[in-house]
Amino acid sequence: MMGARFAAGKFLYTFLYALAVVLIMLQTGFARERRPRIEVVCLEPPVPVVVEDTQVLVYELHITNFDTVPLTLKRVEVFGDDQHTQPLTTLTDDALATIMQEAGAPMNSPMDAATKMNMEKTGATNARTIGPAKRVILFLWIKQPPGQPAPTTLRHRMVFIAGEPDKSKETAPAETTLEDFSVAVSRDPVPLLAFPFDGGVWVAAGLSNDAGHRRSIFAIDGHIHSPERFAIDWDKVGPNGDTHDGTARNENWWGYGEAIHAVADGEVTQVKDGIPENTPRVLPTPVTLDDIAGNYIVMRIAPNRYAAYAHLQGGSIKVRVHDHVRRGDVLARLGNSGNSTGPHLHFQVTDADSVLQSEGVPFLLDKFTDLGPGAEYEIDKHLSIPRQRSLPADNDVVEFAPATKR
Repeated sequence: MMGARFAAGKFLYTFLYALAVVLIMLQTGFARERRPRIEVVCLEPPVPVVVEDTQVLVYELHITNFDTVPLTLKRVEVFGDDQHTQPLTTLTDDALATIMQEAGAPMNSPMDAATKMNMEKTGATNARTIGPAKRVILFLWIKQPPGQPAPTTLRHRMVFIAGEPDKSKETAPAETTLEDFSVAVSRDPVPLLAFPFDGGVWVAAGLSNDAGHRRSIFAIDGHIHSPERFAIDWDKVGPNGDTHDGTARNENWWGYGEAIHAVADGEVTQVKDGIPENTPRVLPTPVTLDDIAGNYIVMRIAPNRYAAYAHLQGGSIKVRVHDHVRRGDVLARLGNSGNSTGPHLHFQVTDADSVLQSEGVPFLLDKFTDLGPGAEYEIDKHLSIPRQRSLPADNDVVEFAPATKR
């Protein structure tokens, strides 16, 4: 028995010694390379859509730093289905900083004191630093040539600078890389819609990667939503080449009182009325979640697709909940209610029956003429580009034929 116990003890000692050697080898030369201690989440997959003549993929990546040191995002590469090809886009330096926004921070807001302190401490000189326990949002807008098939998957490589560089030594800061974060590309159908007015010249505001609509994220009841991802504010352009004649009355905006038409067949699911009109150029305070959209209509136009018309003229709404309407039917009139400083129509399509607690999804307009950017538009001197099954870019001036001529 003594010999058996001795042999067993010798075997156990040999085993533990061998295990210790293996662990040392792993730590010294064979340990897995340290990856960035981050969480990356894509809450809503992109749906391919055409803006002007370019196909774009629009989505966000939420990045949370779970490390105890700041992480500076150095480079982001986005690949299509085959990651061994050239990236669809590479973002560095200022181009990368402009698409990053700290969670909870207003668009283009100044950095808070903690962020500035972290940047000074680490020697960072840009806005790409993510502090410990901080979360940033990357707003992606990937362009592809027209006619090129959209990838089924987008793959991301992210390079970070980790930790605090030793300023006493001329050594480069340590880099750490997330090699392959995948995002599926949605194949959901994109609804083809009519223009919400009976013709005319209009300026379309809000459809770009740095627009207020694009950067608006609402935290409600424990969840975040981006309902305005593809929202457009429509302002009518009058005979003076502007949206108004310069006086501070709603009636002097060319679009005020314009009839608003259904963009598709559908069923009315929500109606809100009774909010008074604003004085132009004066934002009402306070603006709450209940009145931010002013008087509005929501209608179901397809499975999981809802069209919302906001800032309508009080008392002008002609439909009720559960009404079935046809494309082209008059729904209401353009107003200046809710979170608005001038008469216009806020239009968006979402995946749920809510103005705010939903995700903005793309849509296409049947047919229009692109008259060029608003900053360059002149009544007797402008571009004239016919477009079909497309969307206008931010601040494009567009013309629609009256319904009888479409």
